[in-house]
Amino acid sequence: MNKTCVLASLAVATIAGGIGFATLSAAEDPGQAPAAAVQTDPAKQVTIWRDPGCGCCDTYADYLERHGYEVTRIDDRDFDKTSVSVGIPREGLGCHLAKVDGYFVSGLVPVEIIERLVTERPEIAGITLPGMPSNAPGMAHEKSGTLKTYAFEEGGIAVYADE
Repeated sequence: MNKTCVLASLAVATIAGGIGFATLSAAEDPGQAPAAAVQTDPAKQVTIWRDPGCGCCDTYADYLERHGYEVTRIDDRDFDKTSVSVGIPREGLGCHLAKVDGYFVSGLVPVEIIERLVTERPEIAGITLPGMPSNAPGMAHEKSGTLKTYAFEEGGIAVYADE
């Protein structure tokens, strides 16, 4: 092998080794969190318990995802019983149950109302939009018209939003 080839090979090996060391050093830097450890804002994480045959629940989950939420869908044919067990009045059940940043949300509640809930942080268990209103997200592409959402807690229910 001639001297130029040997020197070129050493130069390439040295550069490659330096790049490898720099990459390894950066990956082991304790000041930098690994990409997998980056957490989504809890106010943007939603778990939905839904009847697996309900198409509007999937449409609603897609709506939340379009608005920046990370949605986990759980098939639960008894979501209505689960909903009652967390305090939602039977007459106030929506078509699925969700949990967002510590609050229970029942039904096709618009994003603006959810964002108001997690920003204001009232001392309630959650909110519900009863039934399956045709103008609610999940039934319609986006909310249209007025929807009445109720707050619920151990002491009862009250109107939370009428907009």
